Amino acid sequence: MMGNIETICVDLNDWNAVQTALESVGPIDLVVNNAGMCLLEAIGSITEESVDKQLSLNVKAVINVSQTVAKQWIRDKRKGAIVNISSQSSMRALREHLVYCGSKGAVDQITRVLALELAQHNIRVNSVNPTVVWTDLAKIVWADPIVSGAMKSRIPLGRFAEPEEVADAVTFLLSDRAAMITGVTLPVDGGFLAT
Repeated sequence: MMGNIETICVDLNDWNAVQTALESVGPIDLVVNNAGMCLLEAIGSITEESVDKQLSLNVKAVINVSQTVAKQWIRDKRKGAIVNISSQSSMRALREHLVYCGSKGAVDQITRVLALELAQHNIRVNSVNPTVVWTDLAKIVWADPIVSGAMKSRIPLGRFAEPEEVADAVTFLLSDRAAMITGVTLPVDGGFLAT
């Protein structure tokens, strides 16, 4: 998958700005919905602002970007592929992750509905559901060996995912090698969900 990549900056929480930005570039070949946020809060301390922020970015933005691009593909009679970045937490409850877990569960179901409705237009939609990915941010959040050790002990492979391992799964699902795959949620979790 080689080609030109054009970067545009837009606030994904601004519904109309996202549509305008996506309609101003063209043509779009593939979509990866990768923006997201997680605010850790225990039951009883969750705020309306926290719920709104997480649902807006983790759920509404996925719907908006996906349907805006899908409408272009349908109009232009072009095939396409969308990969949504979900999380292992869509399928496993984690303490202090109520809103995040709920939002990622929504992403998985959005993936399935998009796959169902868009298949007739040769548009495939899948999600990748990673464990903790060892990014610079994760290295700060999970720096405490007690905290990271507790999570790693639940992962049979005994480590967090590297960014390239998630990117490889996304690249495969976007490629024509995955031409018969749509509507799946693919864990990249070192076996976390198997335990």
